[in-house]
Amino acid sequence: MTAFRLIQITDCHLSPRFPQFTENFQRVSDYISAARPDLVINTGDLAFDGPGHPDELAFARSLHDALPVACRYLPGNHDIGDNPTRVAPPPADLVSEPNRQAFLAAFGHDRWRFDAAGWSFVGLNSLIMNSGLACEDEQFDWLAEQLSSLGGRPLALFVHKPLYQNAPDDPELAATSIRFTPMPARARLTEMLGHVDLRLVACGHVHQRRDYTWRNIRHIWSPSSSFVIRSDERQSLVGVKEVGLVEYRFQPDGFEVRHSRAPGQNDIDLFELIDENGEPRTP
Repeated sequence: MTAFRLIQITDCHLSPRFPQFTENFQRVSDYISAARPDLVINTGDLAFDGPGHPDELAFARSLHDALPVACRYLPGNHDIGDNPTRVAPPPADLVSEPNRQAFLAAFGHDRWRFDAAGWSFVGLNSLIMNSGLACEDEQFDWLAEQLSSLGGRPLALFVHKPLYQNAPDDPELAATSIRFTPMPARARLTEMLGHVDLRLVACGHVHQRRDYTWRNIRHIWSPSSSFVIRSDERQSLVGVKEVGLVEYRFQPDGFEVRHSRAPGQNDIDLFELIDENGEPRTP
């Protein structure tokens, strides 16, 4: 294969309780059906509230199963719970092994590696990092094995959370710690990746489109397919607040990125749909 085309989608937040997000996903599905990439990667938050409503995981899987191309999946914090950090109180929905197992039952995997077009592609579960769960060390051991067998191939890494905002040594702040891969797991991960030809880190989570390069590593933050948070007081502006997707074309000598938006997608503001408890507003 001389070229490999994939589409990244993320933060679909699918739930029967929020038909507006499903409508946006259907527009993305139509776009994928027309584009017919070799693969779709969803980088997490497939469900709106997997820990609280496990049926939403099955609902999200059924909509992805209707796509005409193969998919690979990674969990987000809305699927299995969130990371603890060193600088902020524990999250209300802390990542747990039962939640992870529920995700595995629905989607089959939470990490993966494959090779195509002269590249290696690795997907990691970023929510178990810093968790202290047994699966965290298991994943790091697995990653070390994968990195040792790259054979000089360039690496594209897919995760739910950005590794950092601008650089690996960004300070971890209480106000923004939930946005990024937490310390000290971030330091361990970036040290491991520093020994291979990492060229791309693709993520979601922030619901903002962003594209920047740090030391020859291109960082692509895919926008959500479902909603934005318009208020900069609720969520500070880092990139572009819009819904959409990202298209990639990989060849042995490099890769291309196209920032796209499916026709008919709407920039839905989350806080127009939920109440103070995070539940759907009563019409």
